[in-house]
Amino acid sequence: MAMDRSYKRSEELSSVEVQRGNSVWWTRNPMAYDWTAKIKLPRFSPGWYEAIDAAFLSGSRLFAPLQQPFDRILPIPELRGARVLEIGCGMGLHTQTMAAAGAEVTAIDLTSTAVEATFRRLALRGLRAHVLQCDAENLPFMAGAFDFVWSWGVIHHSSRTARIVREIARVLNKTGACRVMVYNREGMPARICFIRDYVLKGGFLGQSFEETLYRSSDGFSARFYVREQFEDIFRAFFKDVSSEVCGQESDAIPLPSPLRRWVLAVVPEKYLHKAQAKRGAFIFIRASGPD
Repeated sequence: MAMDRSYKRSEELSSVEVQRGNSVWWTRNPMAYDWTAKIKLPRFSPGWYEAIDAAFLSGSRLFAPLQQPFDRILPIPELRGARVLEIGCGMGLHTQTMAAAGAEVTAIDLTSTAVEATFRRLALRGLRAHVLQCDAENLPFMAGAFDFVWSWGVIHHSSRTARIVREIARVLNKTGACRVMVYNREGMPARICFIRDYVLKGGFLGQSFEETLYRSSDGFSARFYVREQFEDIFRAFFKDVSSEVCGQESDAIPLPSPLRRWVLAVVPEKYLHKAQAKRGAFIFIRASGPD
């Protein structure tokens, strides 16, 4: 996938400009996990969905599945009949999973591309959900409208992440819960960026490390959070908050992919699970009891 790396420091832009930039960037670069454009199938075809899902699920294998994809961190059996909001539906895999589990899903995204991709995915599988294009910083839903909110790798791209957390708390009912993933500032990708782009390439001479991280990541803008810092944002709006670090094989074995494949063949699976939970790229929050 070709990425537009044009960039302005976020403090030079208004929140409206950042969100507009996010919308344009993700419309041009939908999150299909096809970074090198290897998938030659027609977009939105059944085979295309299968291919992008395989890439996505392969990346989550160390932390998400027990008996089925994502069932360790997504409470699939509890979703039947629940009113669920997904923030940032992307290409629709999680929307499909929750709808198939019997949830009454409302899925939103900032881009029309993601809305179309999710609509088409659901139609192919005979599933239903409400799929809307809107900004999570200003959710168009009544207070207490949902039982559960899910967001995977989305809200750290927003111009005002804490505002989204406040909105999540507002639209949840008093017994509701949410689960949210953002990027980990202490994870392996950030560490590699610090050494490769900030120290060895002299990034510190012209920009802050935060700006270097932005440039190394996908999206028009992105924030990386320390675990305790992100928990604190949620504690401002929720009674019960916990978090964990999770990541991919590349976080556990931070080597170029050809060499990593050789190492993975001999490294015990137990080590991979332990390593990703220590230096993974993601922070995963569980929060309940909105104030």
